[in-house]
Amino acid sequence: MIKKTLITFSLLFLALLWLGCWLLNMPYLIAGIYSGISLISFLVYGWDKRLAVQHGEDVIRVPERTLHLLGVFGGWPGSLIAQQWFRHKSKKRSFIAVLWLTIIVNCSALFSLYYLQLI
Repeated sequence: MIKKTLITFSLLFLALLWLGCWLLNMPYLIAGIYSGISLISFLVYGWDKRLAVQHGEDVIRVPERTLHLLGVFGGWPGSLIAQQWFRHKSKKRSFIAVLWLTIIVNCSALFSLYYLQLI
């Protein structure tokens, strides 16, 4: 249940962002950046999960900081989808807490930029 909800939440955010660009005359570049970084984030999560499953602790994996930075820079929808899809980093509470903090920070910054008419 929660898996479907989080995936729907992420996809709905991206759809509303594209709709906002169309209806509110926001630059399409913003929705493109969010979608592009989300795709990159999804792929990086999948790659890290693959490394974890195939090699365990014997290989250098993607640092958690990198995964969080992708989320802060707009890739959080892809991060959230990948976390549920691949079941990667979905049990580690500290990681989940920081991921939600990045979502809140990112959405607050986007709303503030729009509210102040900077985008």
